[in-house]
Amino acid sequence: MMSTSASPPSPARRTELLAAGAAAVTVVLWASAFVSIRSAGSAYSPGALALGRLLAGALTLGVIWAVRREGWPPRSAWRGIGISGVLWFGFYMVVLNWGEQQVDAGTAALVVNIGPILIALLGARFLGDVMPPRLLAGMAVSFAGAVTVGLSMSGDGGSSVLGVVLCLLAAIAYAAGVVAQKPALGRASALQVTTFGCLVGAVLCLPFAGQLVSEAAKAPVSATLNMVYLGVFPTALAFTTWAYALARTTASRMGATTYAVPALVVLMSWLALGEVPGPLTLTGGALCLAGVAVSRSRARRTPPEAAAVEPRPERLEESA
Repeated sequence: MMSTSASPPSPARRTELLAAGAAAVTVVLWASAFVSIRSAGSAYSPGALALGRLLAGALTLGVIWAVRREGWPPRSAWRGIGISGVLWFGFYMVVLNWGEQQVDAGTAALVVNIGPILIALLGARFLGDVMPPRLLAGMAVSFAGAVTVGLSMSGDGGSSVLGVVLCLLAAIAYAAGVVAQKPALGRASALQVTTFGCLVGAVLCLPFAGQLVSEAAKAPVSATLNMVYLGVFPTALAFTTWAYALARTTASRMGATTYAVPALVVLMSWLALGEVPGPLTLTGGALCLAGVAVSRSRARRTPPEAAAVEPRPERLEESA
């Protein structure tokens, strides 16, 4: 006799679904950031934009942290929070804003999107992340798709050596920041790690305060609102959901998930800016999504007898 009621998902499966949902929120909001940066970046210099974004994010996160009474992170988490705050929240945002003003979109896509590959390499070296063939294959496909999207959306702008170096530094800082953040998430909550990491980044960018004040006085309201949006949603919310998901999976897999961002940027530019994508752009976007699907897929489940002999590292990581 067939049962009509579906059994509830196991705790491990529920955790996996919540982490996947959090990762999806992150990539959607990070993709939306590219549309907002186009407006804010025309009125604000790279440092001022980064500081304004981080101040809005730190204020939002600080209010939530105080309301939830999460308390201070333990001392053992501060090393990872400090490194990720300096490299990812601070240095990365300034250097990326600056670098993307110096190169065309194709070059930026080629250089910046080595970040997830660096995360996989650093995660394997310092965190012991396993890099199964599916993950490597998916990242290769997504990288090709990201570069295709960037090249297809490039204008007539050129690229400078300085711009390439800046984008490369941004990719390295992003990867190192993610790998440093991962251990901290085993000792502190996602909200704590994100709040204080964002605050560290804002403090690092305080030298740009004068530029921010002078440029805010001249900037159109739309540009300032876009800067605030960048702080509240792609920074405060998206970095928190990122941290939540990262705490429950490997750094390598989370890095590969961000390859969905270029495909979503194409869709949002089409809907919000009326930029109709061409065949090459659509092909690149499809490659990005296909690669993410491959990288996040799992091999066929091991039979119970084999599973009892050889535990899966991913389950151990999820329980940490």
